[in-house]
Amino acid sequence: MVRAMATRTTSTSGGLDRPNEPSVLILTSLASGDKHGYALTQDITKFAGVTLGPGTLYGAIARLEERGLIAPTPSDDRRQPYRITSSGRAALVAALQQMRQLADEGTMRLGLRVAKSQLARRPSVVWWAR
Repeated sequence: MVRAMATRTTSTSGGLDRPNEPSVLILTSLASGDKHGYALTQDITKFAGVTLGPGTLYGAIARLEERGLIAPTPSDDRRQPYRITSSGRAALVAALQQMRQLADEGTMRLGLRVAKSQLARRPSVVWWAR
């Protein structure tokens, strides 16, 4: 029996392809300002309903720092705050654009439509079936 292997197309989002990807969550949190690990965890839980364990959080922070997407900021405290870099902003924008395209495609295929008046007023969208 021959099995087909799933292949992934080349990503322009810098490997930030899933909305619950810890890297996407961390970059999204840092987009609103510098934060240390505990503050990141609290913010991510608040806006995404996802709690990152210490291993997941600090592993993702290390990878983001290695890739130049975040950088440590000076601190006199024992906690190390991080900031998003310009490369990190660009990667987050690309990831969010890809997610938006997928969401739009899924919306279209499900036969849902967006209330245009809602789009103009707020970023959260009201959906209803046709």
